[in-house]
Amino acid sequence: MAATGSAEGASDSPGLWAEVRALLPRAEEGLTLALSGEVEDCVLPLLRRARSLLYGAAGRPGAATAAALERLSDVLRDYSWEKLNAGPWREVGKGWRQVYAYGCLFGALAEVAAGRPLARAVRLCDLGLLMGASVLDNVLARLVRALQPHLPRAAPRDGARAQVAPAPLAPSRPGLPAPAAEGERPFQSVRAEPPPPCAGQHEEVIPRLRCPSLEHFRDNYLVPQRPVVLEGVMDHWPCMKKWSVDYFCQVAGCRTVPVELGARYTDEEWSQQLMTVSDFISQYIMDENNVGYLAQHQLFDQIPELKEDISIPDYCCLGEGEEDDITINAWFGPGGTVSPLHQDPQQNFLAQVLGRKYIRLYSPQDSENLYPHESQILHNTSQVDVEDPDLVKFPNFTKAAFQSCILMPGQILFIPVKYWHYVRSLELSFSVSFWWS
Repeated sequence: MAATGSAEGASDSPGLWAEVRALLPRAEEGLTLALSGEVEDCVLPLLRRARSLLYGAAGRPGAATAAALERLSDVLRDYSWEKLNAGPWREVGKGWRQVYAYGCLFGALAEVAAGRPLARAVRLCDLGLLMGASVLDNVLARLVRALQPHLPRAAPRDGARAQVAPAPLAPSRPGLPAPAAEGERPFQSVRAEPPPPCAGQHEEVIPRLRCPSLEHFRDNYLVPQRPVVLEGVMDHWPCMKKWSVDYFCQVAGCRTVPVELGARYTDEEWSQQLMTVSDFISQYIMDENNVGYLAQHQLFDQIPELKEDISIPDYCCLGEGEEDDITINAWFGPGGTVSPLHQDPQQNFLAQVLGRKYIRLYSPQDSENLYPHESQILHNTSQVDVEDPDLVKFPNFTKAAFQSCILMPGQILFIPVKYWHYVRSLELSFSVSFWWS
């Protein structure tokens, strides 16, 4: 049951410390502090000192021990954070990411030992999960699962709708947004109708199919690499009835996630920021004047309770990898968020849970006509704004035929590997993508 009292939960229960302590090895030598890479010599003594503080007390550490453990945690996190941000992420050694994870672990344990509100301990666990590397059999994920039941559930938000009903495809009058239904707050006003294709550009509607057999999907869509919208496949998923803005606040409001700030990742002013799900909802879902996007984030690994509400499509079994090899990402944001035209190196099922998205697909055979960026970091992204193309700068774009759809709640779009795709949210939207080989 959720704790009562502090709005951030309480950690002064002896039973909670016993529950948390049981996640660690019983003996000090069992916490080996093994690192998968070299770090500077000054780091290991700090890790060992923190370990000694943790195991030195017979029961719950006292205030002085908790304060000392907190100080060591701060030093470990600050020092390793500099290493994490010293260059490209792919060049960061796993050892330094593990040091950061240990720093977050010791910091979270210090918060619990000191009897403080649990929100900071949960945030430290999330930072370790997001920026660190797994230690002690993914102890940070196990720790946050132990802490979260002791946090109070968030109260329902005024104005937050239980679900998002599909809006009309076009405004009721030219130039005006469709009126909100009675009792609903009108969400961000964005262009709802699909843009017309460029002169001379060929457009087709993506075909729709209801619950095809594995064989039919394999032979007619997977093998020939043809996009298709699947219907009826996710009707039984619990998320279709459970998910709402209120539900996300209650289940994940205290959790820290990365949020993209700006309309699209190719914009110069685009950036990312870590914030709680509750803050993201307050600032970017409920506030129509800001654009923020919880995009391409493995939220379901971070919060397993949400993963129980979805299912991996059966058609993924037609791939070559194991189920653990499937990457599941969350895409949650207001109307108007855009994923510029780009391609991915794996097959993709894009499942729409809330809201609608306008999507365009271009064949890999048209890659030259789509003008990919020349830089290595954006080589999989087109330079063309597909809804407002500069045909003087990109004249061959008109030669690229495309398929399009408005993806509705309960539909899954199959995007074949390397297919170029452009996505724009028409309203508050939550999608789940499954990348598989």
